[in-house]
Amino acid sequence: MAIDRAEVEEQVRAWFRDAWDPDIALLAWRERLVASGWAVPSWSSRWHGRDLPAWSDRVAHRAIVDAGGVAVPPGGGFSLAAATIHDHADDELRERYLGPTLTGELRWCQLFSEPCAGSDLAGLRTTAVRDGDEWVLDGQKVWTTSADHADMGICVARSDWDVPKHAGLTYFLLDLRQPGVEVRPIHQMNGHASFNAVFLTEARVPADHVVGGVGEGWAVARGTLSHERSFTSSGSAPLDAHLGGRVVDEARAEAAEHQRTYVWYPQRQGRIDLAIGRAAQRGGARRGSPVGEPVPTPPARGVPGGRGSRSCEPGSCEAVARDRVAELVAVHRAAGWTADRARVARRLGRPPGAEGSIGKLALSEVARRCNAVHSTLAGAHGMLSEGLDPVDAVVAEVLVSTPAQSIAGGTDEIQRNILGETVLGLAREPAPDRGRPFGRVDASAGAERGPSPGRHPPPDHVAEAADPGTCDHDPTQERATPCRSTD
Repeated sequence: MAIDRAEVEEQVRAWFRDAWDPDIALLAWRERLVASGWAVPSWSSRWHGRDLPAWSDRVAHRAIVDAGGVAVPPGGGFSLAAATIHDHADDELRERYLGPTLTGELRWCQLFSEPCAGSDLAGLRTTAVRDGDEWVLDGQKVWTTSADHADMGICVARSDWDVPKHAGLTYFLLDLRQPGVEVRPIHQMNGHASFNAVFLTEARVPADHVVGGVGEGWAVARGTLSHERSFTSSGSAPLDAHLGGRVVDEARAEAAEHQRTYVWYPQRQGRIDLAIGRAAQRGGARRGSPVGEPVPTPPARGVPGGRGSRSCEPGSCEAVARDRVAELVAVHRAAGWTADRARVARRLGRPPGAEGSIGKLALSEVARRCNAVHSTLAGAHGMLSEGLDPVDAVVAEVLVSTPAQSIAGGTDEIQRNILGETVLGLAREPAPDRGRPFGRVDASAGAERGPSPGRHPPPDHVAEAADPGTCDHDPTQERATPCRSTD
Protein backbone atom coordinates (compact mmCIF):
# COMPACT_ATOMS: atom_id res chain seq x y z
CA MET A 1 0.00 0.00 0.00
CA ALA A 2 1.32 3.45 -0.90
CA ILE A 3 2.39 5.74 1.91
CA ASP A 4 2.88 9.49 1.83
CA ARG A 5 5.23 11.87 3.64
CA ALA A 6 2.71 12.84 6.33
CA GLU A 7 2.12 9.21 7.27
CA VAL A 8 5.84 8.54 7.57
CA GLU A 9 6.31 11.60 9.76
CA GLU A 10 3.40 10.59 11.99
CA GLN A 11 4.70 7.03 12.42
CA VAL A 12 8.23 8.22 13.20
CA ARG A 13 7.02 10.73 15.78
CA ALA A 14 4.82 8.10 17.45
CA TRP A 15 7.70 5.65 17.66
CA PHE A 16 10.07 8.38 18.91
CA ARG A 17 7.77 9.41 21.77
CA ASP A 18 7.85 5.87 23.15
CA ALA A 19 11.51 5.07 22.39
CA TRP A 20 13.42 8.27 23.24
CA ASP A 21 15.59 8.22 26.35
CA PRO A 22 18.05 11.13 26.49
CA ASP A 23 20.08 9.60 29.32
CA ILE A 24 21.29 6.41 27.63
CA ALA A 25 24.54 6.10 25.65
CA LEU A 26 24.59 7.22 22.02
CA LEU A 27 25.47 3.70 20.87
CA ALA A 28 22.56 2.23 22.83
CA TRP A 29 20.17 4.78 21.29
CA ARG A 30 21.38 4.05 17.77
CA GLU A 31 20.99 0.32 18.34
CA ARG A 32 17.38 1.03 19.32
CA LEU A 33 16.93 3.21 16.22
CA VAL A 34 18.38 0.56 13.88
CA ALA A 35 16.22 -2.17 15.42
CA SER A 36 13.12 -0.07 14.77
CA GLY A 37 13.77 0.17 11.03
CA TRP A 38 13.69 3.98 11.06
CA ALA A 39 17.45 4.41 10.58
CA VAL A 40 17.08 3.48 6.90
CA PRO A 41 13.38 2.83 6.23
CA SER A 42 13.97 2.51 2.48
CA TRP A 43 15.95 -0.71 3.01
CA SER A 44 14.33 -4.11 3.16
CA SER A 45 12.89 -5.26 6.46
CA ARG A 46 15.43 -8.10 6.49
CA TRP A 47 18.25 -5.57 6.61
CA HIS A 48 17.19 -3.00 9.19
CA GLY A 49 14.61 -1.23 7.01
CA ARG A 50 10.87 -0.98 6.41
CA ASP A 51 10.56 -1.47 2.62
CA LEU A 52 9.52 2.16 2.13
CA PRO A 53 10.37 4.49 -0.80
CA ALA A 54 13.81 6.10 -1.06
CA TRP A 55 12.53 9.51 0.04
CA SER A 56 11.45 8.07 3.41
CA ASP A 57 15.05 8.07 4.74
CA ARG A 58 15.29 11.85 4.63
CA VAL A 59 11.79 12.31 6.02
CA ALA A 60 12.44 9.95 8.94
CA HIS A 61 15.78 11.56 9.83
CA ARG A 62 14.28 15.03 9.71
CA ALA A 63 11.34 14.00 11.88
CA ILE A 64 13.66 12.54 14.53
CA VAL A 65 15.88 15.63 14.62
CA ASP A 66 12.88 17.99 14.71
CA ALA A 67 11.51 16.03 17.65
CA GLY A 68 14.73 16.66 19.58
CA GLY A 69 16.44 13.34 18.92
CA VAL A 70 19.56 12.01 17.22
CA ALA A 71 19.45 10.13 13.93
CA VAL A 72 22.17 8.35 11.95
CA PRO A 73 25.92 8.98 12.30
CA PRO A 74 27.58 11.54 10.03
CA GLY A 75 30.18 10.63 7.43
CA GLY A 76 30.87 8.03 4.78
CA GLY A 77 30.25 4.99 6.92
CA PHE A 78 26.49 5.39 6.74
CA SER A 79 26.19 7.17 3.40
CA LEU A 80 28.77 5.22 1.35
CA ALA A 81 29.99 2.00 2.98
CA ALA A 82 26.68 0.80 4.42
CA ALA A 83 24.75 1.76 1.28
CA THR A 84 27.21 -0.10 -0.96
CA ILE A 85 27.29 -3.19 1.28
CA HIS A 86 23.49 -3.22 1.35
CA ASP A 87 23.24 -2.97 -2.43
CA HIS A 88 26.07 -5.27 -3.55
CA ALA A 89 27.50 -7.49 -0.77
CA ASP A 90 26.47 -11.02 0.12
CA ASP A 91 24.36 -11.80 3.16
CA GLU A 92 27.33 -12.73 5.37
CA LEU A 93 28.95 -9.31 4.89
CA ARG A 94 25.63 -7.56 5.37
CA GLU A 95 25.06 -9.45 8.60
CA ARG A 96 28.53 -8.61 9.87
CA TYR A 97 28.87 -4.96 8.91
CA LEU A 98 25.53 -3.21 8.37
CA GLY A 99 24.43 -3.03 11.99
CA PRO A 100 27.73 -1.75 13.50
CA THR A 101 28.07 0.77 10.65
CA LEU A 102 24.55 2.18 11.07
CA THR A 103 25.11 2.66 14.80
CA GLY A 104 28.48 4.38 14.25
CA GLU A 105 30.37 1.65 16.10
CA LEU A 106 32.45 1.05 12.95
CA ARG A 107 33.99 4.05 11.16
CA TRP A 108 34.91 3.90 7.48
CA CYS A 109 36.94 5.72 4.86
CA GLN A 110 36.94 5.52 1.06
CA LEU A 111 40.12 4.21 -0.59
CA PHE A 112 39.59 5.07 -4.25
CA SER A 113 41.83 7.88 -5.58
CA GLU A 114 45.52 7.32 -6.30
CA PRO A 115 48.41 9.55 -7.45
CA CYS A 116 47.60 8.69 -11.09
CA ALA A 117 43.95 7.72 -10.74
CA GLY A 118 41.70 10.54 -9.61
CA SER A 119 39.26 11.55 -12.30
CA ASP A 120 40.38 8.46 -14.22
CA LEU A 121 39.55 6.14 -11.34
CA ALA A 122 39.57 3.03 -13.52
CA GLY A 123 43.28 3.63 -14.14
CA LEU A 124 44.20 2.81 -10.54
CA ARG A 125 47.31 0.70 -9.93
CA THR A 126 46.99 -0.64 -6.39
CA THR A 127 47.46 -4.38 -6.89
CA ALA A 128 45.50 -7.26 -5.35
CA VAL A 129 46.96 -10.79 -5.52
CA ARG A 130 45.21 -13.91 -4.27
CA ASP A 131 47.17 -15.84 -1.64
CA GLY A 132 45.21 -18.83 -0.42
CA ASP A 133 42.21 -17.65 1.59
CA GLU A 134 43.33 -14.02 1.45
CA TRP A 135 44.07 -11.20 -0.95
CA VAL A 136 47.31 -9.23 -0.59
CA LEU A 137 47.10 -5.52 -1.46
CA ASP A 138 50.02 -3.25 -2.35
CA GLY A 139 49.82 0.38 -3.47
CA GLN A 140 49.00 3.92 -2.48
CA LYS A 141 45.75 5.85 -2.03
CA VAL A 142 45.50 9.64 -1.69
CA TRP A 143 43.02 12.37 -0.71
CA THR A 144 41.47 9.97 1.81
CA THR A 145 39.25 11.68 4.36
CA SER A 146 39.02 10.18 7.87
CA ALA A 147 41.65 7.47 7.25
CA ASP A 148 43.45 8.63 10.39
CA HIS A 149 40.62 7.43 12.63
CA ALA A 150 38.72 4.90 10.50
CA ASP A 151 38.40 1.22 11.40
CA MET A 152 37.63 -0.05 7.90
CA GLY A 153 38.02 1.08 4.31
CA ILE A 154 36.10 0.44 1.11
CA CYS A 155 38.95 -0.17 -1.32
CA VAL A 156 39.15 -0.78 -5.07
CA ALA A 157 42.28 -2.54 -6.33
CA ARG A 158 43.48 -4.14 -9.57
CA SER A 159 43.18 -7.91 -9.45
CA ASP A 160 43.79 -8.59 -13.16
CA TRP A 161 46.25 -6.75 -15.44
CA ASP A 162 45.47 -8.82 -18.55
CA VAL A 163 42.03 -7.33 -19.25
CA PRO A 164 40.91 -3.75 -20.04
CA LYS A 165 41.20 -1.41 -17.10
CA HIS A 166 37.55 -1.36 -16.06
CA ALA A 167 37.30 -5.17 -16.10
CA GLY A 168 40.30 -5.84 -13.87
CA LEU A 169 39.08 -4.18 -10.67
CA THR A 170 37.80 -5.78 -7.47
CA TYR A 171 36.08 -4.11 -4.51
CA PHE A 172 37.33 -5.01 -1.01
CA LEU A 173 36.41 -4.32 2.60
CA LEU A 174 39.81 -3.63 4.17
CA ASP A 175 40.62 -3.68 7.88
CA LEU A 176 42.81 -0.62 8.47
CA ARG A 177 43.92 -1.83 11.90
CA GLN A 178 46.75 -4.01 10.62
CA PRO A 179 50.54 -3.58 10.19
CA GLY A 180 50.36 -3.37 6.39
CA VAL A 181 48.45 -0.04 6.45
CA GLU A 182 50.25 3.28 7.00
CA VAL A 183 48.35 6.58 7.11
CA ARG A 184 50.12 9.92 6.60
CA PRO A 185 48.50 13.37 6.66
CA ILE A 186 48.62 15.52 3.51
CA HIS A 187 49.49 19.11 4.40
CA GLN A 188 47.60 21.58 2.23
CA MET A 189 48.67 25.02 1.11
CA ASN A 190 45.87 26.59 3.17
CA GLY A 191 47.41 25.24 6.37
CA HIS A 192 44.94 22.40 6.94
CA ALA A 193 45.52 18.66 6.78
CA SER A 194 42.07 17.28 6.04
CA PHE A 195 43.21 14.42 3.82
CA ASN A 196 45.56 11.49 4.11
CA ALA A 197 47.80 9.34 1.97
CA VAL A 198 47.36 5.64 2.73
CA PHE A 199 50.17 3.20 1.91
CA LEU A 200 49.35 -0.50 1.60
CA THR A 201 52.24 -2.92 1.97
CA GLU A 202 51.13 -6.53 1.87
CA ALA A 203 47.88 -5.56 3.53
CA ARG A 204 45.65 -8.60 3.80
CA VAL A 205 41.94 -9.02 3.12
CA PRO A 206 39.98 -12.25 3.71
CA ALA A 207 38.80 -13.76 0.45
CA ASP A 208 35.19 -13.50 1.60
CA HIS A 209 35.51 -9.70 2.00
CA VAL A 210 35.07 -9.07 -1.72
CA VAL A 211 31.95 -7.05 -2.60
CA GLY A 212 30.17 -7.94 -5.83
CA GLY A 213 32.58 -10.61 -7.02
CA VAL A 214 36.13 -10.66 -8.39
CA GLY A 215 36.46 -8.40 -11.44
CA GLU A 216 33.20 -6.56 -10.71
CA GLY A 217 34.77 -3.72 -8.76
CA TRP A 218 34.02 -1.05 -11.33
CA ALA A 219 30.27 -1.63 -11.21
CA VAL A 220 30.30 -1.62 -7.40
CA ALA A 221 32.48 1.52 -7.29
CA ARG A 222 30.04 3.31 -9.58
CA GLY A 223 27.31 2.44 -7.12
CA THR A 224 29.33 3.99 -4.30
CA LEU A 225 29.98 7.12 -6.36
CA SER A 226 26.28 7.47 -7.14
CA HIS A 227 25.59 7.50 -3.40
CA GLU A 228 28.39 10.02 -2.92
CA ARG A 229 26.89 12.39 -5.49
CA SER A 230 23.29 12.08 -4.37
CA PHE A 231 23.40 11.53 -0.61
CA THR A 232 22.53 14.34 1.77
CA SER A 233 21.13 13.46 5.17
CA SER A 234 19.23 15.66 7.55
CA GLY A 235 20.13 13.09 10.18
CA SER A 236 23.39 14.90 10.81
CA ALA A 237 21.74 18.34 11.05
CA PRO A 238 22.92 20.58 13.89
CA LEU A 239 21.34 19.72 17.23
CA ASP A 240 19.28 22.32 19.06
CA ALA A 241 21.52 24.16 21.53
CA HIS A 242 18.89 23.80 24.25
CA LEU A 243 18.81 20.02 24.11
CA GLY A 244 20.61 18.01 26.78
CA GLY A 245 21.22 14.48 27.98
CA ARG A 246 23.90 11.88 27.41
CA VAL A 247 22.73 10.94 23.91
CA VAL A 248 22.81 14.55 22.71
CA ASP A 249 26.12 15.34 24.41
CA GLU A 250 27.82 12.36 22.80
CA ALA A 251 26.25 13.19 19.43
CA ARG A 252 27.56 16.75 19.66
CA ALA A 253 31.06 15.47 20.36
CA GLU A 254 30.76 13.07 17.41
CA ALA A 255 29.60 15.86 15.10
CA ALA A 256 32.36 18.21 16.25
CA GLU A 257 35.00 15.60 15.50
CA HIS A 258 33.49 14.95 12.08
CA GLN A 259 33.25 18.65 11.19
CA ARG A 260 36.89 19.38 12.00
CA THR A 261 37.78 17.85 8.67
CA TYR A 262 35.51 20.26 6.83
CA VAL A 263 36.16 23.50 8.70
CA TRP A 264 37.77 25.08 5.64
CA TYR A 265 35.10 24.02 3.13
CA PRO A 266 33.20 27.35 3.28
CA GLN A 267 36.45 29.02 2.22
CA ARG A 268 36.80 26.49 -0.61
CA GLN A 269 33.41 27.61 -1.92
CA GLY A 270 34.56 31.24 -1.97
CA ARG A 271 32.71 32.90 0.94
CA ILE A 272 30.39 35.03 -1.17
CA ASP A 273 28.99 36.45 2.07
CA LEU A 274 32.33 38.12 2.83
CA ALA A 275 32.69 39.40 -0.72
CA ILE A 276 29.28 41.11 -0.62
CA GLY A 277 29.83 42.41 2.90
CA ARG A 278 33.21 43.90 2.09
CA ALA A 279 31.94 45.51 -1.08
CA ALA A 280 29.09 47.12 0.83
CA GLN A 281 31.49 48.19 3.58
CA ARG A 282 33.79 49.85 1.08
CA GLY A 283 31.09 51.75 -0.71
CA GLY A 284 28.50 52.45 1.97
CA ALA A 285 25.52 50.15 1.55
CA ARG A 286 22.70 51.36 -0.64
CA ARG A 287 19.17 50.26 0.18
CA GLY A 288 18.14 47.23 -1.83
CA SER A 289 21.62 46.58 -3.18
CA PRO A 290 24.46 44.45 -1.83
CA VAL A 291 26.96 46.92 -3.24
CA GLY A 292 27.23 50.51 -2.05
CA GLU A 293 28.03 53.81 -3.68
CA PRO A 294 31.58 54.33 -4.93
CA VAL A 295 34.22 55.82 -2.66
CA PRO A 296 37.37 57.55 -3.79
CA THR A 297 39.78 54.87 -2.48
CA PRO A 298 40.91 52.76 -5.46
CA PRO A 299 42.08 49.13 -5.22
CA ALA A 300 45.67 48.40 -4.25
CA ARG A 301 48.52 48.32 -6.73
CA GLY A 302 48.72 45.08 -8.69
CA VAL A 303 44.99 44.40 -8.57
CA PRO A 304 43.20 44.55 -11.94
CA GLY A 305 41.92 48.07 -12.24
CA GLY A 306 44.09 49.26 -9.31
CA ARG A 307 46.73 51.95 -8.87
CA GLY A 308 49.14 52.02 -11.75
CA SER A 309 46.77 50.16 -14.05
CA ARG A 310 46.12 52.01 -17.29
CA SER A 311 42.83 50.12 -17.66
CA CYS A 312 41.42 51.94 -14.63
CA GLU A 313 40.28 55.42 -15.51
CA PRO A 314 39.71 57.93 -12.67
CA GLY A 315 36.41 57.17 -10.92
CA SER A 316 35.93 53.80 -12.65
CA CYS A 317 37.66 51.46 -10.18
CA GLU A 318 34.69 51.15 -7.86
CA ALA A 319 32.39 50.62 -10.84
CA VAL A 320 34.54 47.64 -11.91
CA ALA A 321 34.31 46.18 -8.41
CA ARG A 322 30.52 46.67 -8.33
CA ASP A 323 30.14 44.97 -11.71
CA ARG A 324 32.16 41.97 -10.55
CA VAL A 325 30.13 41.58 -7.38
CA ALA A 326 26.85 41.92 -9.29
CA GLU A 327 27.94 39.22 -11.74
CA LEU A 328 28.97 37.02 -8.84
CA VAL A 329 25.59 37.37 -7.14
CA ALA A 330 23.79 36.54 -10.40
CA VAL A 331 25.85 33.41 -11.01
CA HIS A 332 25.42 32.31 -7.38
CA ARG A 333 21.63 32.67 -7.51
CA ALA A 334 21.43 30.78 -10.80
CA ALA A 335 23.51 27.98 -9.28
CA GLY A 336 21.15 27.87 -6.32
CA TRP A 337 18.16 27.43 -8.58
CA THR A 338 19.89 24.53 -10.35
CA ALA A 339 20.58 22.91 -6.97
CA ASP A 340 16.91 23.39 -6.04
CA ARG A 341 15.81 21.56 -9.19
CA ALA A 342 18.17 18.68 -8.41
CA ARG A 343 16.84 18.40 -4.84
CA VAL A 344 13.24 18.36 -6.03
CA ALA A 345 14.07 15.67 -8.61
CA ARG A 346 15.64 13.48 -5.91
CA ARG A 347 12.64 13.91 -3.62
CA LEU A 348 10.38 12.80 -6.45
CA GLY A 349 12.52 9.69 -6.91
CA ARG A 350 13.85 10.64 -10.33
CA PRO A 351 17.25 9.29 -11.40
CA PRO A 352 20.21 11.72 -11.33
CA GLY A 353 20.34 13.89 -14.42
CA ALA A 354 22.50 16.62 -15.86
CA GLU A 355 21.81 18.89 -12.87
CA GLY A 356 24.63 17.25 -10.90
CA SER A 357 27.35 18.11 -13.41
CA ILE A 358 25.85 21.54 -14.15
CA GLY A 359 25.66 22.30 -10.43
CA LYS A 360 29.24 21.17 -9.87
CA LEU A 361 30.48 23.44 -12.67
CA ALA A 362 28.40 26.31 -11.28
CA LEU A 363 29.98 25.93 -7.84
CA SER A 364 33.43 26.03 -9.43
CA GLU A 365 32.52 29.19 -11.32
CA VAL A 366 31.19 30.83 -8.16
CA ALA A 367 34.39 29.95 -6.31
CA ARG A 368 36.58 31.42 -9.07
CA ARG A 369 34.53 34.61 -9.23
CA CYS A 370 34.65 34.92 -5.43
CA ASN A 371 38.41 34.58 -5.59
CA ALA A 372 38.63 37.37 -8.17
CA VAL A 373 36.33 39.67 -6.20
CA HIS A 374 38.22 39.07 -2.95
CA SER A 375 41.50 39.83 -4.75
CA THR A 376 40.07 43.05 -6.17
CA LEU A 377 38.67 44.24 -2.85
CA ALA A 378 41.50 43.11 -0.55
CA GLY A 379 44.48 43.94 -2.70
CA ALA A 380 47.78 43.19 -0.97
CA HIS A 381 45.92 42.57 2.31
CA GLY A 382 44.69 39.33 0.73
CA MET A 383 48.14 37.89 1.35
CA LEU A 384 47.97 38.40 5.13
CA SER A 385 47.22 35.31 7.18
CA GLU A 386 47.44 37.52 10.26
CA GLY A 387 46.65 41.19 10.69
CA LEU A 388 44.60 43.84 12.43
CA ASP A 389 41.48 42.84 10.53
CA PRO A 390 40.59 39.16 11.19
CA VAL A 391 38.67 39.06 7.92
CA ASP A 392 41.99 39.44 6.07
CA ALA A 393 43.07 36.03 7.38
CA VAL A 394 39.83 34.45 6.16
CA VAL A 395 40.23 36.05 2.73
CA ALA A 396 43.82 34.81 2.55
CA GLU A 397 42.55 31.30 3.23
CA VAL A 398 39.84 31.69 0.59
CA LEU A 399 42.37 32.63 -2.07
CA VAL A 400 44.39 29.42 -1.55
CA SER A 401 41.36 27.17 -0.97
CA THR A 402 39.09 27.91 -3.94
CA PRO A 403 41.22 26.01 -6.52
CA ALA A 404 40.16 22.79 -4.78
CA GLN A 405 36.52 23.42 -5.75
CA SER A 406 37.36 22.74 -9.41
CA ILE A 407 39.06 19.44 -8.56
CA ALA A 408 37.26 17.74 -5.67
CA GLY A 409 34.37 15.43 -6.47
CA GLY A 410 35.19 15.27 -10.19
CA THR A 411 37.17 17.91 -12.06
CA ASP A 412 35.53 20.57 -14.20
CA GLU A 413 36.97 18.86 -17.27
CA ILE A 414 35.27 15.60 -16.36
CA GLN A 415 31.94 17.36 -15.75
CA ARG A 416 32.16 19.01 -19.18
CA ASN A 417 32.89 15.63 -20.78
CA ILE A 418 29.83 14.15 -19.05
CA LEU A 419 27.60 16.97 -20.27
CA GLY A 420 29.06 16.92 -23.76
CA GLU A 421 28.59 13.19 -24.20
CA THR A 422 25.33 12.54 -22.33
CA VAL A 423 23.43 15.78 -22.91
CA LEU A 424 24.80 17.29 -26.12
CA GLY A 425 25.47 13.94 -27.80
CA LEU A 426 29.07 14.78 -28.70
CA ALA A 427 31.60 12.09 -29.54
CA ARG A 428 33.39 10.47 -26.63
CA GLU A 429 36.81 11.73 -25.68
CA PRO A 430 39.56 9.69 -27.41
CA ALA A 431 40.90 6.92 -25.20
CA PRO A 432 43.84 5.02 -26.71
CA ASP A 433 43.71 2.51 -23.85
CA ARG A 434 40.09 1.54 -24.44
CA GLY A 435 39.71 -2.20 -24.89
CA ARG A 436 43.41 -3.01 -24.36
CA PRO A 437 44.85 -5.09 -21.52
CA PHE A 438 45.78 -2.59 -18.84
CA GLY A 439 49.11 -4.27 -18.17
CA ARG A 440 50.23 -3.28 -21.67
CA VAL A 441 49.08 0.32 -21.52
CA ASP A 442 50.99 3.32 -20.18
CA ALA A 443 48.63 4.80 -17.59
CA SER A 444 49.57 8.36 -18.51
CA ALA A 445 49.97 8.42 -22.26
CA GLY A 446 47.74 5.53 -23.26
CA ALA A 447 50.52 4.08 -25.41
CA GLU A 448 50.69 0.31 -25.82
CA ARG A 449 53.68 -1.28 -24.11
CA GLY A 450 55.42 -4.62 -24.48
CA PRO A 451 54.32 -8.05 -23.29
CA SER A 452 51.86 -8.22 -20.44
CA PRO A 453 53.52 -8.28 -17.03
CA GLY A 454 50.93 -10.75 -15.78
CA ARG A 455 48.53 -10.51 -12.90
CA HIS A 456 51.03 -9.01 -10.50
CA PRO A 457 53.45 -6.59 -12.20
CA PRO A 458 56.71 -6.02 -10.32
CA PRO A 459 57.44 -2.58 -8.85
CA ASP A 460 59.72 -1.59 -11.73
CA HIS A 461 56.82 -2.02 -14.16
CA VAL A 462 54.66 0.34 -12.13
CA ALA A 463 57.42 2.92 -11.93
CA GLU A 464 58.23 2.63 -15.64
CA ALA A 465 54.62 3.04 -16.68
CA ALA A 466 54.31 6.37 -14.91
CA ASP A 467 54.99 9.58 -16.77
CA PRO A 468 57.49 11.39 -14.50
CA GLY A 469 56.40 14.69 -15.93
CA THR A 470 52.79 14.13 -14.95
CA CYS A 471 52.56 11.77 -11.99
CA ASP A 472 54.33 11.58 -8.69
CA HIS A 473 54.96 7.99 -7.60
CA ASP A 474 57.54 8.67 -4.89
CA PRO A 475 56.04 7.04 -1.76
CA THR A 476 58.07 9.40 0.44
CA GLN A 477 56.12 12.36 -0.90
CA GLU A 478 52.76 13.39 0.50
CA ARG A 479 51.69 15.46 -2.49
CA ALA A 480 50.58 13.96 -5.75
CA THR A 481 49.74 15.61 -9.05
CA PRO A 482 46.72 14.17 -10.85
CA CYS A 483 47.21 12.68 -14.31
CA ARG A 484 45.38 13.59 -17.45
CA SER A 485 41.99 12.00 -17.40
CA THR A 486 40.70 9.40 -19.84
CA ASP A 487 37.59 7.30 -19.71
